[in-house]
Amino acid sequence: MDNIDRGCQIEDVAAYLDGELTDAALARFEQHLKQCSTCATELRAQRQLLCTLDVAFNDSRTFNLPKNFARVVTASAENDLSMIRHRRERRRALQLCLLLGLISFGLLGAATRTIVFDPLRSGFRTARVLFDLLFQALSDAAATASVLVRMVARAQPASRLLLTFGFVASLFCLSLLIVRYRRAQIIE
Repeated sequence: MDNIDRGCQIEDVAAYLDGELTDAALARFEQHLKQCSTCATELRAQRQLLCTLDVAFNDSRTFNLPKNFARVVTASAENDLSMIRHRRERRRALQLCLLLGLISFGLLGAATRTIVFDPLRSGFRTARVLFDLLFQALSDAAATASVLVRMVARAQPASRLLLTFGFVASLFCLSLLIVRYRRAQIIE
């Protein structure tokens, strides 16, 4: 009958074990334990759990670890790359990377062409044009220099000075003509 009146609250079992019940509540609970097998069973189960936890956490056996244990374990973990050092593992990793790259390009589809290949092709084309321009300018300059050197070398000593002065003057005049031509194009 007391079992029905109290409702067998499990919190009372925990409060009893923790020593949180007042004297009157403690007396009522102990009286209830004599009549209620459910609460008595719950009290035994919680006591066993507390004893098991107490034994587990208060075990007097300890392990004496060396002072540099963490450093030794870290160094061992960093140096133990035995699975990566095998040639087969490296080859397999490379094959997987290539396969994943091909799959990603395949999934990108047409976007791959516009995102990756078209800018690369345009960059190579621009680099080729610049290289051709530079090569042509250098070869023309070398040819001109060789002609001038041969011409000056064959000339008489007195005419060498005159040829050199004429060459410098012609370069100056050519520069002026180019500047005037560009200005005329801008004004029009």
